[in-house]
Amino acid sequence: MTQLPLNALRVFEAAARNNSFRAAADELCVSQPAVSLQIKNLEDWLNAPLYDRTDNRPRLLPHGEVLARALTVSLADIEGSCRRARRHSESQTLVIAAIPSVAICWLIPRLSSFRALHPELNVRIIYAIHGQEIDFGDVDLAFVFDNSLPSRAGAHTHTFLPGISAPVCSPAVRETMSGERLPEGIALAGFLHEHDHTGWARWFARADCGSAPSLSGPVFEDFNLLRAAALAGQGVALCPLAIIREDLQSGNLVQLSDITVNKDYIYYLLEHAFCDETTRQATQAFRSWLFDTRDKEFAATSFGLASEAIDGTKNADRS
Repeated sequence: MTQLPLNALRVFEAAARNNSFRAAADELCVSQPAVSLQIKNLEDWLNAPLYDRTDNRPRLLPHGEVLARALTVSLADIEGSCRRARRHSESQTLVIAAIPSVAICWLIPRLSSFRALHPELNVRIIYAIHGQEIDFGDVDLAFVFDNSLPSRAGAHTHTFLPGISAPVCSPAVRETMSGERLPEGIALAGFLHEHDHTGWARWFARADCGSAPSLSGPVFEDFNLLRAAALAGQGVALCPLAIIREDLQSGNLVQLSDITVNKDYIYYLLEHAFCDETTRQATQAFRSWLFDTRDKEFAATSFGLASEAIDGTKNADRS
């Protein structure tokens, strides 16, 4: 058997993934007849058709679908390995993706202490977008927020901080609520929402104080915008206590109730499982610093956080 027709396999994968010869041609910057020719060459090499051409529009045969799926995964792995090899040839840089709440409220304020411990490591911080997959071809570590243990191929998962959330506001807003019963006082102060109204609806259901009031109020698509509005005295927000710990300690925000929501949500650290020894040592150094810093800060105060959620010895790893 002759060598694998690598170019033809790449063209076939693009055609199958896009479900279109024309779209594959546009993606690969070649002509549509060139795509058809490469696929015909591949079929000749396999001595088997990959498409049913009885209709005007070719349809992938079952064994063609299996081959296309395998090629998509394999080519993605090759691309990721090439990007990592290219990064390795440059100066050692640890790439960390973090959702905005962790990046702004936790990681960046403490990053100087990590850099002081490891001046030999360059650090690049990028945003991780909630709900979007992490590309570990470009990222070494990632912070995510989820209500179940994330299962990511090629990543170890570590429990970082609990997402338990409670009503908070500025001291000035709290003063306006003097003499009011808590639910009514919160309603009078005004609701601040993250993404939608469901968080406050859950809180009132847990508070068991009858029907929830009208939950009208501004909606913020990012936690940092919500936090900024609460700090500015624009109303009451449901915020994760572990993330706003310094705001509570400084008195810039006040916790209004011990009734909490989002107990099933956790901030996780994802660590790339397949990396070279140099990168592995760098990620290990960052992880050790991260959990040591967290454990020291939460040794004296817990804000009602479950001890197992902040116990560095109970991090759950999943490959």
